[in-house]
Amino acid sequence: MNQAHWPGARRSALEALPATTLLTGVTCAAWLVVTLFGADGVVSVAAGFIPATVLNPVSPPPGILLLPFWVTPLTATLVHGGVLHLVLNMVMLVICGRLLERTIGSWGVVVLYAVGAYLAAAGQWVLGPESVVPMIGASGAISALVGAYALLFANQPVPKIGPIPPGVVRVVWLLAAWVAIQLLIGFATSIDGPSIAIGAHIGGFVAGLALARPLLLWRYRKA
Repeated sequence: MNQAHWPGARRSALEALPATTLLTGVTCAAWLVVTLFGADGVVSVAAGFIPATVLNPVSPPPGILLLPFWVTPLTATLVHGGVLHLVLNMVMLVICGRLLERTIGSWGVVVLYAVGAYLAAAGQWVLGPESVVPMIGASGAISALVGAYALLFANQPVPKIGPIPPGVVRVVWLLAAWVAIQLLIGFATSIDGPSIAIGAHIGGFVAGLALARPLLLWRYRKA
């Protein structure tokens, strides 16, 4: 029998690779190089997403060249503010990414991660379009994986509300819960703690909710 008739028999090179492992490895390697060269501060400014640069040019500190704003949503995912920041993000990436990869495939994880990074930047821009504080870290992109994971692996049945179907109700409840969690985290850390990019977390989560089912259908239509 021709193997092409079996689901998954014909796969691209990336589809056969562990995208979660590659994303984790590249991110950790980038952090290690930056740390070894002691360039954390410079790279955070140069490669981080600065909301104010979207609409207006921003003068960087002397000796620092800012990357174009349209690429920084991706480069910002490679920059972290310390080993704890990195470890927490990578743990979430591995937990959600590995399970999602079995469901939506390697390409699906890569697309979700990249789109999540851009919607995370958009979410942060909406909350502070004139902010000159660089947004760094992969948590926005990882929030997209968390959103897709929450939607695709939810087992609790959700009833419809009037004419609103259960699928829509689930999405609304997940988004409302995530926004509430982010607002609480933002409030708790605003008093005495690191600044949390809650706009990025919300934007990334929206990407996960929006793309989870389309990516699932795309993967199995190709099978």
